[in-house]
Amino acid sequence: MAWPLANLMITAIPENLDADLIVPLPLHPTRLRTREFNQSLMLADYSARHLTRPVSARNLVRRVATDPQSTLSRQARMRNLRNGFADRNPHEIIHQRVLLIDDVFTTGTTVNECAKAFKKAGAAPVTVLTPARTVDASLVPDHIFAEHTPSSLTTLGV
Repeated sequence: MAWPLANLMITAIPENLDADLIVPLPLHPTRLRTREFNQSLMLADYSARHLTRPVSARNLVRRVATDPQSTLSRQARMRNLRNGFADRNPHEIIHQRVLLIDDVFTTGTTVNECAKAFKKAGAAPVTVLTPARTVDASLVPDHIFAEHTPSSLTTLGV
């Protein structure tokens, strides 16, 4: 799905976006070994080809293995990643305009912590691009519809 999702991201890139460097959100080595791929790196790779910009997959590192953000409440997410990222080579980031690529934007905690690490290293503006964003389930019409539909298919005559 990396190529179709990257294509969606590419079509959403503003004309005036100017980035010197594309950085995928890093996985902790333990999670990478378990998953065997970094979805953000795949998206960054496709986006970089379109933007003809370099990808830096080694500058930003995840300091600690944390629980998956998707399993936590908003408050726990904010605590879970506090100071969780660092820039391994700050001299390569100074004055660079960074395009940070992640797969899903939920609360913004993850990308905010990454941006803090880049700004601390002296980066110029940090822009975030993701192919998906979560929304409050109460705002999704399918969720509302699902609450009012019969629970059994036989009720519908199937």
